[in-house]
Amino acid sequence: MTLTQLRYLIQIVESGSMNRAAQALFVSQPSLSKAIAELEAEMGITIFYRTNRGVTLSEEGTRFLSYARQVLEQADLLERQYKGGRAPRRVFAISSQHYAFVVNAFVELVREYGGTDGGDRYEFSLLEGRTHDIVEDVRTQRSELGIVYLSHFNHDVMLSIFDSADLDFDVLFEARPHVFVSRDNPLASRSSVTFEDLAPYPRLSYDQGVENSFYFSEELHAERPTPKRIVVSDRATLFNLLIGLDGYTISSGILSSDLNGDGIVSVPLVSDEVMRLGCVHPHGRPLSPIARRYLEVLRDYVRRYRDGEA
Repeated sequence: MTLTQLRYLIQIVESGSMNRAAQALFVSQPSLSKAIAELEAEMGITIFYRTNRGVTLSEEGTRFLSYARQVLEQADLLERQYKGGRAPRRVFAISSQHYAFVVNAFVELVREYGGTDGGDRYEFSLLEGRTHDIVEDVRTQRSELGIVYLSHFNHDVMLSIFDSADLDFDVLFEARPHVFVSRDNPLASRSSVTFEDLAPYPRLSYDQGVENSFYFSEELHAERPTPKRIVVSDRATLFNLLIGLDGYTISSGILSSDLNGDGIVSVPLVSDEVMRLGCVHPHGRPLSPIARRYLEVLRDYVRRYRDGEA
């Protein structure tokens, strides 16, 4: 097994096909196929299933990929540390459901590690996406952390999914459900709202793709029928529709005027549910110093927000 073979493997996964990977690597496709076949023979596993439509990772291949990423990360760190005397480039990736506090903490982390003197080097990624994709990103080591929530409704199903993906879930904080509405919405001045109050207004939720199960929903009470529903794919669109259509969405209640302006307000929802916001990460793999620092920054931001300091 060589580092080159591992780099080939990751490029194939990222490119989605042998042909595109070969082009990106500037090697011939037969040479690339041979290198992967030799790696599979040496490891005694099938990494890719090959069909007329291309290649797909096997279950063994998915597990092998996560270890391959770890090996290459460490090899890259060694090279950056000792070749040419340059400071190692800091690498960190996180996948998350659509939460403003995740972005705020990410901004603070980048400012902290990026500096202003140009002396530090980094490659950070923040991927907001569907719940299923977040789990897959962390399972395959595309991201080190995933930020999701558990509730009474989805608790057992999601923990089973995390267990199947060999992931651990750590609670970061708990939040009571709130609704986000436009500042001009008639409900904005209420001390709390009920589902009966919300019935005349369209409910906004995030698309979950083909894995459109209530258990994957980012919003509490997704299983509850609603007469008006709009599905979106990104946070900017959702917030624009909250304002433009007097809609609402259910979330943690933690907003960011720095990122989203003052046009959206948070109102407590009368509900017995609780959001347990937390992070998923690979079982048995220690978090990197950057990941640990990010979680510290995130917890601190939430604390400051609740204390009225953020």
